[in-house]
Amino acid sequence: MSVGLYVHLPFCHSICPYCDFYKEMHRPGTESAFFEALIRETEIVADEIARPDRQISTIYIGGGTPSTVDPDNLERWLKQLGKLFEIDPSCEFSYEVNPESVDLQYIEKLQSLGVNRLVIGAQAFDAKALTLLGRRHEPHHVHRAIYSANALGLRNVAVDFLFGLPGQKKEQLAADIEQLIDLGAKHISLYQLTIESGTPFAEMYTSGKMKRIDPELVAALYRGSCQQLIDAGYRRYEVSSFALDGYECRHNLNYWQGRDYIGLGASAHSIIGDHHTAVVADVDTYIESLKRGVRPLDESVSDQDARIVEAIALGLRTAAGIDRAQFASRFGVPIEQRLNRSQYDLLVGSGHLVPDKGRLRLSEEGIDMADEITARLLQ
Repeated sequence: MSVGLYVHLPFCHSICPYCDFYKEMHRPGTESAFFEALIRETEIVADEIARPDRQISTIYIGGGTPSTVDPDNLERWLKQLGKLFEIDPSCEFSYEVNPESVDLQYIEKLQSLGVNRLVIGAQAFDAKALTLLGRRHEPHHVHRAIYSANALGLRNVAVDFLFGLPGQKKEQLAADIEQLIDLGAKHISLYQLTIESGTPFAEMYTSGKMKRIDPELVAALYRGSCQQLIDAGYRRYEVSSFALDGYECRHNLNYWQGRDYIGLGASAHSIIGDHHTAVVADVDTYIESLKRGVRPLDESVSDQDARIVEAIALGLRTAAGIDRAQFASRFGVPIEQRLNRSQYDLLVGSGHLVPDKGRLRLSEEGIDMADEITARLLQ
């Protein structure tokens, strides 16, 4: 039985004003203590859930900014992981980096540790947009990171990009997407900028210092970018995810398809069967608790209905949709029992929702409206 592994490294050299992921300013002494705690947490989890037939099929190191950490600390943890778990020889090992914090030597070190998929947080190429987003890099850093990966034979390079930025024009975004295509990125995640509560951007919007972009323009930016990527040979296999053939992110597919995964590190979540756990989102508490040999879990995890809602929302974001039999097996109820029947019938009739060969999926037009359709189905 295979399982995905996510590790949250919450350290950043600067805090981007739009980001609501759990993160902390990087502190070298804290980093070493964090990895000691991570090793201890890995040992505890291995004792609790490891089985002879359980194999790690994907590893994803996210954050925060994983490329702020010393690779030697990562290597110490990986050696212990290899002693405690069986790692699939074909394991997809993704590692997030900020463009300015990696060079040929850093990527070569990651590659020597087994990383075979580099995820670059580019977000934009336009200098004004990068300043607005609080990013530390310049466009040439993205080029350098991709060229370095290619020079080392690490072909599986993914890039994260944002659209819907204040003042963003269609022509500007199209030129940025064209750069990504020309650079040969195998996977492009195109995320709409959202204003999350508690972030500096939210305060700027509330105070009127920043204006919201017209929703119709946001939709046009998304549709234009989708078509541009599809014309270049990328396949949209999830609302925000585009890949050349064979370069879909296997780790994220595990999430969207409702498969088991382990989460390690402060704020990480795990789902093994019906058991859902979440680690507290506080580095100091995380470190101190694990010094005592106790995994610090947040007890306010989701209930069964919340997991059903999440499974429907995530599944309908993918091109493949939801496997009805797998859903019923996982939750003990058919998917139709949780959907608004009148909305279901309307959406099937309009062609936005497609019951197809034991699956329930959205049409190409429906995926453009995935969030709205999901909200209607879950009324």
